[in-house]
Amino acid sequence: MSTPILEREPAAASESPTFTVTLIVRRFDPEVDAEPRWEDFDVELYPTDRVLDALHKIKWEQDGSLTFRRSCAHGVCGSDAMRINGRNRLACKTLMKDLDISKPIYVEAIKGLPLEKDLIVNMDPFFESFAAVQPFLMSSSKPKDGKERLQTVAERERFDDTTKCILCAACTSSCPVFWTDGQYFGPAAIVNAHRFIFDSRDDSAQVRLDILNDKEGVWRCRTTFNCSEACPRGIQVTQAISEVKQAILRGKA
Repeated sequence: MSTPILEREPAAASESPTFTVTLIVRRFDPEVDAEPRWEDFDVELYPTDRVLDALHKIKWEQDGSLTFRRSCAHGVCGSDAMRINGRNRLACKTLMKDLDISKPIYVEAIKGLPLEKDLIVNMDPFFESFAAVQPFLMSSSKPKDGKERLQTVAERERFDDTTKCILCAACTSSCPVFWTDGQYFGPAAIVNAHRFIFDSRDDSAQVRLDILNDKEGVWRCRTTFNCSEACPRGIQVTQAISEVKQAILRGKA
């Protein structure tokens, strides 16, 4: 006699409680506003929602004119860097449950770059500094046997930290020197120079060191550590800048 198959009753879906959060967003429309203004929105969210989810809900359900950048939503593209409660963060990596939701959450564009609209800034000055340090491999020799340029594990580890940069500008736009001096290369450019200065496959470290040995180069850094704190990838930005300074003074180690 066959054993009857018992049907299992579906488990009751466990629903996470929602809560209402007030976001105060710094708005600016160049066609309408003479100066930026603050506007508040009440949004119903889950604890697992991120600030980016809150901005999406505002844009899709309350005000379609809200303007911000985002792409991958997984902390890789770096396009949604903004100031959240006065700190530079990626909106897609900032969970609502990690913020004090009993108080309004302030969201504004990153500082130090020209404001275009709402949470969007003009990134051209940032990328111009990035390009100026020549952030690409330059070698005067051909690889052995015309194949790969091999490295030891130790050689790769020497610059591993600075390969993590996603060019979000969170570090550069958190720097007080960058806010007041539009000519300063900024932390992100120096980090990307570091990545190639200490790459054993590259032959042009001195070219980049000469570029950064300038009054608007590494010597403008005041070691406030804002950049390291702001980096969403955990790069030790201040340390990288210090290592570039040492390389200028003592030569590449």
